[in-house]
Amino acid sequence: MKILGIESSCDETAAAVVEDGFRLLSNVVATQIDIHAQYGGVVPEIAARSHIEAINPVIQQALADADCAWEDIDAIAVTYAPGLIGSLLVGTLVARTLAIVHHKPLYAIYHVEGHVYANFITEQSSTIQPQLELPPRAPAFPMLALIASGLHTQLVLFRGHGDYTLIGQTQDDAVGEAFDKVAKMLGLPYPGGPAISTAALNGDPNKYSFPKARMSNTYDFSFSGLKTAVLRALQREIGQDYTFPSHQVAEQLSEAQVHDFAASFQKVAVETIVDKTLRAYEEYQPQSVVIAGGVAADRELRKQLRQQLPIAIEYAPPKLCGDNGAMIASLGYYYAQQNQPVDPYTLEVQPVISMRDTAWANH
Repeated sequence: MKILGIESSCDETAAAVVEDGFRLLSNVVATQIDIHAQYGGVVPEIAARSHIEAINPVIQQALADADCAWEDIDAIAVTYAPGLIGSLLVGTLVARTLAIVHHKPLYAIYHVEGHVYANFITEQSSTIQPQLELPPRAPAFPMLALIASGLHTQLVLFRGHGDYTLIGQTQDDAVGEAFDKVAKMLGLPYPGGPAISTAALNGDPNKYSFPKARMSNTYDFSFSGLKTAVLRALQREIGQDYTFPSHQVAEQLSEAQVHDFAASFQKVAVETIVDKTLRAYEEYQPQSVVIAGGVAADRELRKQLRQQLPIAIEYAPPKLCGDNGAMIASLGYYYAQQNQPVDPYTLEVQPVISMRDTAWANH
């Protein structure tokens, strides 16, 4: 079963063809990073307009790379939630139209759950260039998933496809958002995750001490206090008080200070995530652990999880950690095994919806 996956929830216009949920035939992503970098973050109106320009060429390229005509495609899967409303509308409108025109079943996919399914892609066509370093096998259930991105940080226990429980989530900033904001304070480029990870390689992770949030629910996260602690430390470092504007801090920092702050912040942010993941593993004893989302590409996070978890952990390649159509197509396959397609004439987007409300097994 070949599924065309379409993803446009934020600032990546993406499409991919995946066969039977695990074999990658094509994966095309048009990124808007350069467009939004000058603003230090995603501008929703600009993102939506960019999706309009890119989405048809991206889909056509995905079909061509997979050597597929429309008669070869068995279904379409599209992200309908959560995300920026304008961005979601572009992707769903195109998917709905294509489903109607080409008489294909349409499946509405929850974006955050989709990230987890990047880990289920274990084979690839020889036409994928360069070849990706994929996990050797699909994760086994029960599975603990750490989902960490610019908008989401949560721990989810999967008992099977579509059968899951959200056991913890961020109560304020997501870890990716904290990386972006701290990077901006340090004068590092957007997106902040890769920039801080690179800067931290030359820094001392023990130079500055930052707090870890204590939460009433053991598995919930909070990063707003860490972000503020970094700002206050930066202001003290340059001899200023709390009223000094955050956007003027970077110009008074040395390169060594930037590296040390990046390393010290990354250390605490990653330790916070790893500590809770390890604790959840010890309580629930899953057969496998996966990480998903853009922050899953972070080198330090991968290193710490591999060192501390008592079971082997395989990682999806960095190209499948950010937003992409392959994860949507993969989840679309498993979703289609248990669910009826949606009506392309009535599908609506859901910009804000919790994973607590999206489990679909046995519906």
